Amino acid sequence: MTPAAAMARALQLAERGKASTHPNPRVGCVIVRDGVVIGEGWHVSAGGPHAEVHALQAAGERARGADVYVSLEPCAHYGRTPPCVDALIAAGAARVSAAMVDPNPKVSGRSIQKLRDAGIAAEVGLGEAEARVLNRGFVSRFTRGRPWVTLKLAASVDGRTAMANGESRWITGAEARADVHRLRAEAGAVLVGADTVLADDPALTVRDWTPPDGTPLRQPDRIVVDGRARVSAAAKVWNDNGARRIRLGNVTAPGAEISGVDRIAVDTDIAGRLLLPEALQALAAREINEVLVEAGARLGGAFLQSGLVDELLLYVAPMLLGDAARPLAVLPGLERLADAIRFEFEEVVRVGADLRIRLRPHLLS
Repeated sequence: MTPAAAMARALQLAERGKASTHPNPRVGCVIVRDGVVIGEGWHVSAGGPHAEVHALQAAGERARGADVYVSLEPCAHYGRTPPCVDALIAAGAARVSAAMVDPNPKVSGRSIQKLRDAGIAAEVGLGEAEARVLNRGFVSRFTRGRPWVTLKLAASVDGRTAMANGESRWITGAEARADVHRLRAEAGAVLVGADTVLADDPALTVRDWTPPDGTPLRQPDRIVVDGRARVSAAAKVWNDNGARRIRLGNVTAPGAEISGVDRIAVDTDIAGRLLLPEALQALAAREINEVLVEAGARLGGAFLQSGLVDELLLYVAPMLLGDAARPLAVLPGLERLADAIRFEFEEVVRVGADLRIRLRPHLLS
């Protein structure tokens, strides 16, 4: 097996943890000796053994003198498990190739140096671009101080999200809704506004999607932007299923405490709206890597105006709802085309009867 193929396999293994490792990164590891894979593993869930440990256990004594390929720099600190770099040194690996440096300042190059100090050849960079995409939320939390934000919207062909009376079930089909459940699981946290909860009383759980390869399903954290504390304790979003439940509230309107719900007080602007950058920083401080925003027109518009959307996922249903129906997002009117919020198409795929359009913000050079 070539080095490129070994790293590709490590990244493939890491993908298996997309819905279960939060807040830890997704990591895969492959151990090769004389061109043959002798051990491999992936990080399944936080608190459990890391990818390198699984791979070393599979390789056993054959790991001595072998080459190790791992999708992220091995950890160098004690957390819920011992440092993986020490395990690799003790196993007698001859060479370690990491796709990227760990952005966590507790690691961030320390393991690479420790391996070299132990006489082990260590290098970084093979498969780096793919590794950074795989752990985009983890990287964002440590480098930008906020989670990666995906804004998900669903609309008709004419850009409407609900009838004038609020009826919206269901604009998209069952396949698209199951796809959103997958997104919830992979993001690890779902954020909605109080208006959505009051109108639809959603549970925001993962029900219509099952992880592949027997990976355990970790229900996403549920976050409600509720500046005026309007959402009652009886709302389904607060049901306890092991996930964290967080209410982002106005510092001047604390409201009643809800059992099991973590309240984060956030400052507001002069119009009384929560400051979204501050809110995201608070979520990052609670080790939230990614947030799937399933917003209504107002909160979705606020995120779009804020410039905090890293990815826009638009599900488009083949129907027309008319100009009396509710818009995709509430945005201020523009006088010039040059002031438009612009995106670039990343992907357009069919999901059942609907289309899923993936867009990224257009960054001016």
